[in-house]
Parts: sequence; structure tokens; C-alpha cells
Amino acid sequence: MFTIGEFAKHGRVSVRMLRHYDAVGLLRPAHVDPASGYRGYEAAQLAELNRVIALKDLGFTLEQVGAILGERVGAEELRGMLRLRHAELAALVSETTTRLTRVEARLRSIESEGHMPSNDVVLKSIPAVRVAELSATAAGYEPEDIGPVISPLFDELCRRLAAAGVTPVGPSIAYYEERADGSVEVHAALPVALGSTEGHDFDVVDLPAIETAATIVHHGSMDTVLPTAQLLARWIDGNGHRATGYARELYLECMGDPSTWVTELQTPLAVH
Repeated sequence: MFTIGEFAKHGRVSVRMLRHYDAVGLLRPAHVDPASGYRGYEAAQLAELNRVIALKDLGFTLEQVGAILGERVGAEELRGMLRLRHAELAALVSETTTRLTRVEARLRSIESEGHMPSNDVVLKSIPAVRVAELSATAAGYEPEDIGPVISPLFDELCRRLAAAGVTPVGPSIAYYEERADGSVEVHAALPVALGSTEGHDFDVVDLPAIETAATIVHHGSMDTVLPTAQLLARWIDGNGHRATGYARELYLECMGDPSTWVTELQTPLAVH
């Protein structure tokens, strides 16, 4: 049998925490000396302690922990509960990380106010290209609306092209069209050398040429594209041009770590 200090060391918790668990009836010592009041714990109680700590660390209150353990939940059922809670917390961390990235992008955009790019922007014509594409609707043009739509589209498009034995002949393209209700039609496209536009489980369309586009290259994840996109917008306005639609995104490098991605933004301009 362990003293409370020994049991605390083996369980990697504090003596104060063990006393609290005893006080609330969550983990009673196996033996209490009637004369001295010293608490004694058995090695088998480490398993019970592990359950308490795991549940608490996953966000359950001590009252909830007591209720769960009071129901004599089996090890397999407990593992299932922990896996579910783990998945919920992982999703929350991912969502929070993404939101933080977008906040940082807004801050960088604010910090770049007053800076007008000169050598960064290039006017060019964009040739027509035949693409295989899949499309879906996003609620809006905000990053939190576009991101969850565009990524699955590209994954599914690549899967369908591979199944059809079709090899893309150029870098991937994303383009967007505004709908009457304010939502955005999202297109994930890959250039292909296909003669027929029929008989596929993906669309084959001829993406029209852009006579004049203002272009700028963005380095990094598309979650951080805002400062680059707004630099381009300020250049367009400052040089007397007018955009006629959303920018196309040409993904020059989009493998591996998103921080290493290279994307060209191509904003169509009105022809004077």
C-alpha cells in the first residue's frame, strides 16, 4: 500500500489534488488510519486515477466524471467516449488555429495600408484553357466559406481524373462566380487535353481567355492571402483600372506544407 505522497508521485498528480478527490467522493483512499488519519492507496487505484484525470483533461467537470465512473463504464466504452471527446477538441483546436491565421492576415493587411506595390503587379493576358472541373456553392466569398468547399472539390476532382486515366496538363485553377442570391459558385479546375466534353463524371469546359488581368504572386497558405489580394486591389484602383470579377487563382506550387505554396492571383480588368 502507498502513502498519499507515494501514490501522488506514481500517479503524477499533487497530494492536494488527491485530498480534493477524496473530499468530493471521487477517489477514496483504500485505507484511512483511524488514529492518525493517514491515507493509504493501493496500486490498483492507479487505473481509477487515470480515468479521472483523462476525463477531466478532456473537459468533463468533476461532477460529470463522478457520474461517468459511478455508472461503472467499461474500458471499451470509456475509450469510445474519450475518442469522441478527443475528436471534438481536435476540431476545436483546428478551427481556432484557422481563425487565428485569418486574424493575423487581417493584421498584416492593416499593417500594409499605405503601401502601394509597383514591381509586384504584372499586367498580362491569360490564354483560354480547357479544364476538367467540379463545382459547388459557398455561402460567401469569405475564407471561412471558400476553404471548406474548394479543398474537397480538388480532392474529388483528382480522384475522378485518376479513375478516368486522365492526366492534368497544367497547374490547378480556382475561379469564382457570384450568384444572384449573394452566394458564390466555386469551381475547382485542372487543365486537360481532352477532345470530348461529354461522357465524364466531371465537367469539361473551355475557360475563356482574359484579355487583360492584373496579377500578383502570393506565397503561403490561402488562409493568409488577404494582404496580397488587398495590395492588388489597391494597385488596380490606384492605377485607374476596374476589376470585372473575382480573381482566378493559379496554383503554381500547392504540394506539401501550405506555407510553401505559390499562387498567382489573376484579376480580370475592364478593357478601356
